Amino acid sequence: MELHLAPELQAKIDQLISESGITPEQLVEDALAGYIPELAGSREMLDGRYDDLKSGRVKPIPGDEVIARLEEKSKARRSTPGS
Repeated sequence: MELHLAPELQAKIDQLISESGITPEQLVEDALAGYIPELAGSREMLDGRYDDLKSGRVKPIPGDEVIARLEEKSKARRSTPGS
């Protein structure tokens, strides 16, 4: 497999490889071993949420209502003593 990376990322990888003594292949394998299960879990969760919406088990919340709820939470946090 051949990867083409941004120069900044390549420099960070090169530094990590140099400091840790692992091979580039080991670094990529370790990174993917952690990333793939996380990605699969996210996909599963999103698929489940989509299924819930499509079936009508849950109702979507309009965007303006979401913003209003978040603004309320933000105001409540600012007014709570000790925050």
